[in-house]
Amino acid sequence: MIKPVVRKVRCAVYTRKSSEEGLEQEFNSLDAQREACEAFIQSQRSEGWVLVPDRYDDGGVSGGTLDRPALKRLLSDIERGLVDVVVVYKIDRLSRALMDFSKLVEVFDQHDVTFVSVTQAFNTTTSMGRLTLNILLSFAQFEREVIGERIRDKFAASRRKGLWMGGWAPLGYDVQNRKLIVNQAEAATVRMIFERFVRTGSATILAQALIREGITNKRGKPIDKGVLYKLLNNRVYLGEAVHKGTAYPGEHEAIIPQALWDKVHTILQESPRTRASRTRAQTPALLKGLIFGPTGVAMTPSHTRRRGRLYRYYVSQDVLRRGAGACPVGRVPAGEIERAVVDQIRVLLRAPEIIVCTWKAAREAQGDVTEHEVREALNAFDPMWEELFPAEQARIVQLLVERVDVQSEGVSLSLRTEGLASLVADLKAAQPKERRAA
Repeated sequence: MIKPVVRKVRCAVYTRKSSEEGLEQEFNSLDAQREACEAFIQSQRSEGWVLVPDRYDDGGVSGGTLDRPALKRLLSDIERGLVDVVVVYKIDRLSRALMDFSKLVEVFDQHDVTFVSVTQAFNTTTSMGRLTLNILLSFAQFEREVIGERIRDKFAASRRKGLWMGGWAPLGYDVQNRKLIVNQAEAATVRMIFERFVRTGSATILAQALIREGITNKRGKPIDKGVLYKLLNNRVYLGEAVHKGTAYPGEHEAIIPQALWDKVHTILQESPRTRASRTRAQTPALLKGLIFGPTGVAMTPSHTRRRGRLYRYYVSQDVLRRGAGACPVGRVPAGEIERAVVDQIRVLLRAPEIIVCTWKAAREAQGDVTEHEVREALNAFDPMWEELFPAEQARIVQLLVERVDVQSEGVSLSLRTEGLASLVADLKAAQPKERRAA
């Protein structure tokens, strides 16, 4: 009769002792645990159980942590597929914490590894052992949920009392004895940011300026638009503690007065496009000093009001001096000519020859800059333009445009190469660090 082939089952013995007392003895607790485990493996030899040669002994290490050298080595060997069964003297040798125990079991399950406790008739290779395991894991899950509820309740109660519950302190504060203490230097920076936002009304412009000035948050991250909005909406600066959208009086001192906070949030309630449109009507002359008529004479911004509505124009100096017939194109609507110029800028910034010229100029001015970085920066111009306030739009047009010529048949413009290089530097600085590194 042919005997059935018995598959080899590789068994690893894990031993642990909490204290170092007695470890110097010739035959210590770890040896006693190992001897009992090896005897059990020997009793299962007919099932193909064999002892792996490596020893996994943690002496003087608590069972309340998974940060144990031998245990880490055992888990590494399990992940490498070198172990089939883990044998321990008692379950608490593996872990005293149910949550840690469940984590270990998850690792075992992922790699089809079972474990055995030789003194507790606990063996996950049997149906009864698996049932016992499921009961233990159910209690572990229950314990996790109860602890979670307790922590959430404690956190909410502490927030209602205005206590600081840990984490990174916001810019403007330091943490001392679990309390927020004002950092005067950083607090001055926070107030400056709030005040500058009230003056500019534009997160885009302010973020670009802060990045150029090298101002960072508490973790050294540049204050881009996303970081800026979080800072401007952080009610901690009012001396409040917030939990799930509800604000409570905090224990800490406020940095921002209520009046300044209200001014900022009155502005934030309007969309960036609405704010930009309102300010654009107040400072409309985008092409002032750049636009020339068919005779080569400059065109001057002008406006008139009819029935309460503002109409803007660029008028030839010839017409202003000598009358309507002095120039073939005496007057052009400002909004139309400005849109035409900006549209041409957008098209030109995507042109390969402009990208190459800009790259060469940027390389001379800034040193180590790649063509890819230049292309990415110029591509960022289009989506950013509409969010800019008129003062910043005018600055960029003055930076980029050498001259705008208006003829009867159309409009042409000349770009300033050195201005393109400067724009690339500004756009690169405005991009988030992660994107620039990509």
